[in-house]
Amino acid sequence: MSFTSHSQDLLSRWGNWSVKNPLLVLLIVSVGVILAYFYTAKHLSINTDTTELVAPDAPFQQNSRKFEKAFPQDMRTLLLVVESATPELAKSATQRLGRLLEADKAHFESVYTPNDNGFFRKNGLLFLDIADLQDLSSTMSEAQPFIGRISQETHLSGFFSILDDAFVSSDENGKLPVDLPALISKVSLVLHQTMNGGTALLSWEELITSSKKITTKNGFIVVRPKFDYAQIRPAEEAINAVHKAVAGIQEADLPEVKVWLSGEVGLEDDELAGMSTGTFNASLFSVVVVLGILLVAYRSVFLTIATLVTLALGMVFCGAFAAAAVGELNLISVAFAVSNIGLGVEYAIHFCLRYRDNLARHIGKDRAIIGTLTSTSPSLLLCAGTTAIGLYAFIPTDYQGVSELGLLAGTSLFICLLVTLTVLPVMVKLMPLKTADKPDARQVLQIEHLPEKLALLTLHHAKPIALMVALLAVVSLFLMPQVETDFNPINLRDPNTESVIAFKALTQDKETTPMTLTVLVKDAEKAKALQQRLGKLASVDKTISLFDFQPGDQEEKLALIEEMDLTMGMQTREFPALNMDNNPIPAIQHLLKTLDIILPKTSNPHELDVFSAFKSELQGLLREHEARLQPYRHSFLAKVQTALLGTLPQAMNGMLASFDAAEITLDDIPPDIKERWLSKEGWYRIQIFPRQDLNDLDNLEHFITDVQTLEPDATDLPILYWESMKAVVGAFEEAITIALVTIALVLFSIRRNLTDTLLIMTPLVLAGLFTMASTVLTHTPINFANIIALPLLLGFGVDNGIHMVEKLRHSVAEEQNMYQSSTARAMFYGALTTSSSFAGLAFSSHQGIASMGLVITIGIFWIMVSTFIILPAFSKLVLKNNKVNV
Repeated sequence: MSFTSHSQDLLSRWGNWSVKNPLLVLLIVSVGVILAYFYTAKHLSINTDTTELVAPDAPFQQNSRKFEKAFPQDMRTLLLVVESATPELAKSATQRLGRLLEADKAHFESVYTPNDNGFFRKNGLLFLDIADLQDLSSTMSEAQPFIGRISQETHLSGFFSILDDAFVSSDENGKLPVDLPALISKVSLVLHQTMNGGTALLSWEELITSSKKITTKNGFIVVRPKFDYAQIRPAEEAINAVHKAVAGIQEADLPEVKVWLSGEVGLEDDELAGMSTGTFNASLFSVVVVLGILLVAYRSVFLTIATLVTLALGMVFCGAFAAAAVGELNLISVAFAVSNIGLGVEYAIHFCLRYRDNLARHIGKDRAIIGTLTSTSPSLLLCAGTTAIGLYAFIPTDYQGVSELGLLAGTSLFICLLVTLTVLPVMVKLMPLKTADKPDARQVLQIEHLPEKLALLTLHHAKPIALMVALLAVVSLFLMPQVETDFNPINLRDPNTESVIAFKALTQDKETTPMTLTVLVKDAEKAKALQQRLGKLASVDKTISLFDFQPGDQEEKLALIEEMDLTMGMQTREFPALNMDNNPIPAIQHLLKTLDIILPKTSNPHELDVFSAFKSELQGLLREHEARLQPYRHSFLAKVQTALLGTLPQAMNGMLASFDAAEITLDDIPPDIKERWLSKEGWYRIQIFPRQDLNDLDNLEHFITDVQTLEPDATDLPILYWESMKAVVGAFEEAITIALVTIALVLFSIRRNLTDTLLIMTPLVLAGLFTMASTVLTHTPINFANIIALPLLLGFGVDNGIHMVEKLRHSVAEEQNMYQSSTARAMFYGALTTSSSFAGLAFSSHQGIASMGLVITIGIFWIMVSTFIILPAFSKLVLKNNKVNV
């Protein structure tokens, strides 16, 4: 390697001065570290906002910002999905939770409940289809006698008496009411659960109507929390406030209300929590393993401590540079610290192992330090330079996270190298490490013989290995087009978190899926026309705009509603409250006698089973009542009455309120609804729902393409996911090409040897090719997270190639076995430390972190195969005129 005598002289002078003044060097470095630490603490922060990490100026990002500006209330929101056993309890819990959150001004900017407000409570029936409304009208007509009577006897005795009369009526007429078996079956189930320690409610809404628009067991609340971006989890306090409010709406004697937190903010918070936990566990694992590897490599506690201290000092200076260069770290650029650990520790390993070799030659401590400094610095400097070029190639990309990662990681390599060459020599000088003979071969751990054994095997079979590599390359080239890209960030997250579970559940329902597209139109007539054309597309299930809040067929629907109102014959719009029944036992006993008469006459097997089960539950109810102490019988009966009749007043009050429906015009739509579909600037929003599952890449592309043929400026989640992934992949393809070409040119200009340049670059390219093929075989798609592994692997591979070719060229002159040299051992242990830094990530519950750990581990494996097997084999075949004594 060409390195000027002037540079060698400078290094020698520095080495001489530093070993004579080690305390002064450490004092200067300590002052610098203190200043760097306080500067970093004051000026460096972490911004976890990921909205514009990719291509911030691209058209799809501009369309997204336009949408966000027009409808800001829909952005950066937390979606609460309220789920319960009955529609009535879900509605009640949604109302109560919404009120609690709305009162909490410290944590929330706004709270919006989409389908639970005065407008929908009054006019909800107008939004049903004609067929559903007719079915409801028929059901209400059949149920009118029952409802009319229960409204006069709102207690258990009245309820059981009504059932008794229904059985008697069926016996006299020879025909059962069509809904009686279904009602009895549900009543039996509720009684069974209530008497056996459970909590249950009979849903009267589900008995009255089968329309999913009325009987949904889910409620939705859209919350805009207040953020603190100085924290790792900006919405943590708001989410804790939600959990506290959810605990406050739970009732001990009622079924549990489950509230799922999802939406953009919920997903991001769970991801940040998972990344923090996964990264911490992986870091702890890495530190322990790296410590063990260093102890094995050095066989010295002092050198291990010196390496860790040097690494820590380097990280402080790198943090100060990050504070000065960018000020804020994002979720991608924060990975520069991990890359520094992997590559920075390698510099120290090279230095320390070369130093041990020099000591073993009994040349004296000072001379060993100076010799190590002058001999390792040129190759380490070239490694840092070529690796930095590979990282700097990502600065111009449209992926801001990786652009900043390239700047910080590339520059930090020089910082870590400078700290290593400055601090490590003086620390070694001060440490009581005595001169030692080379250890006996029998004392060397077997792991240290592995590279040597591999190399000897390689050199004896160079031609077969070359042919095998060529075959693997052909197979890998065949597999390359099959490399998958995962556009969906949801698939990177822990699938067991509630936000991901809720999000995926929502996507399974066409009515609630968040994977919709949005189009903004300025003119009302143009919006109507475009909505009609969009609705006819094959990939579109339906569209929604402001105009859909003015129901169709209102005249016919209002007539049906008026007919239901007359049929019910209720004098008021308020159903009577329940009355506590102090003694329903006589009514239950009379009902049992009636069942004894009815059961022998029942010929229908299904009805016989239903009524027999009902009789058994009633008998159990009497036994349970009798077994309880007198003071507790009242509370037991109250629990039974709540289970059977608790939802009736709410269901009926909701139905009666909807009888006041009136014709709706666009002017009647409340502001809190209208502002979500018509912006202040006059933009009409059209929401477009897909017909197919967008988790399938072909369906996603078809849906986006179809909509963009009519409206190229469409936006929303599917386009953001799709375009972001395309932008990231394109940026990486361009950056890696630039990096490889630039590295090759730099290597050629320094070494002045085309053969050496090709020998360094070929295994690097092959390792990348094999890594991509391995992702196909392991079904690991390239995603937003693991794609950052590529620049890290590029830098690591270049380092190893430079070291290996340098030693292959000089192995004869040095008359030593290449794989017993400090360089070979440093590469080997460097690979172990780097892989251990990332291998723990592969076991993270966060799928993005896990995939990154897996890809990096696979990549390091192929780099080591290229370094210790492919490169020596190629060298033996190419360098025919030189002996390669390895």
